[in-house]
Order: sequence, then C-alpha cells, then structure tokens
Amino acid sequence: MFCDEVWKRSARLLRAIHEHPFNTALSAGTLERERFAFYIVQDARYLEAFSRALATASTRATDTDDAVFFAESAHAALAAERTLHAGYIEEFGLTADDLAGIETSPTCLGYASFLQATALADPYPVLAAAVLPCFWVYQDVGTALLENTAGVEDHPYRAWIATYSDPAFAESTERAKDITDRLAATTDPATREAMTRAFFRATEYEWMFWDSAWRRETWPTAGWLR
Repeated sequence: MFCDEVWKRSARLLRAIHEHPFNTALSAGTLERERFAFYIVQDARYLEAFSRALATASTRATDTDDAVFFAESAHAALAAERTLHAGYIEEFGLTADDLAGIETSPTCLGYASFLQATALADPYPVLAAAVLPCFWVYQDVGTALLENTAGVEDHPYRAWIATYSDPAFAESTERAKDITDRLAATTDPATREAMTRAFFRATEYEWMFWDSAWRRETWPTAGWLR
C-alpha cells in the first residue's frame, strides 16, 4: 500500500520529528511560552492555506464521500483547531497588535505556498498525498505525547496534546490515508511517483515548521529593507 511504503521510507525523518527539541520540550512541559506562542501564531496562518487546499481537494474529488470528508476537514481546520489557538493566544495575553507585529515566517510561507501550488497545478491524487502528512504526522506526534504525559497533572500544553491524540482526529487520519491509498492504487506510475514526492516534501515541511518555531525564525533579509 502507498501509505505503508512512504511512511516506512520516511522513518528517519519521522524519528527526527519526535526527537526535535521543540517536541521533547513540549512533552516535558518545559517548552518556553515564547516559542509555543510563536508556533501557535504561525500555525493559525498555515491552517488558512491548509483549509483552502482541503477545500480544493473537495471540489476535485470524484467520489462524493471523499468530497464530503475534505469539505468537513477544511471546516475543522478553521473552526475547532483555530479555537484551540485562540484559547492559547488569550492565555498568553497576546493582543491584535501583538499578532500583527509577528511576521509570517519563511517556513510557514513556504509550506503554505507549497500546498496552494499543489492544489492549483497538480493532479488530485498528488494533492491528497500532499495534505496527508498534516493529518498523519500530527496524529502520530499527538498520540506519542499523550502516552509520554499520561501521568502528568496540569500539563501546560494538555489542550494541544488532547486535540491531536483525540480518537476523532485518528479517524480522520485513517480516512485521509484510505483515500490516498485508493488513489495511488488506481493512478499511473508517474502520478504515483509525484504523490510520493509530495508526501515527502510535506513531511519535510512538518519538521521544518517545528524547527522554525524552536528558533523563532525570522527573515534574514529583513534588516536590508526599510
């Protein structure tokens, strides 16, 4: 199956995601609020692009059930998950001016642009493979964090962990995998290879996104502009 193959081939990258300082500190509850706040702001912006890519997948799906799934997922990306973000933003005391003053990071813009370009220019099966890591990697990380923090009371990031370890999110992930496997099984070899590249690139961006939050990434060229 396509998903089993690309997941196995991504093993080293997936391990690096789990072992990244951002996620290990998140698990330990020691992640600095400034880093998590930076991540939350960037992720809220990324989700807008992710939602649009899912909406495009819905319009391009030839199976009605698949179209419904992607449409509902697009709504969830802007509703339930952004509600989580709003809660943390309020907790951190960030104002509208604070948020406006945080530049969209190069990695966030890159990941968002990759999804939007894929949605516009690539075949539907490639788009399905490109959006899959945002389901699967987050569900994988969320489940691991839930296991690692099971005995911790009052974990500062419990709400985030609960969102991505939730059984309903796991069901959505399995549905996205099933769709991608079915599309890969019925497409031509060139498109299947393009699906593989898209899955790998999106998974690379997942690592980069957490890394950019850890570093609170800025534009290296910003000092040269007025």
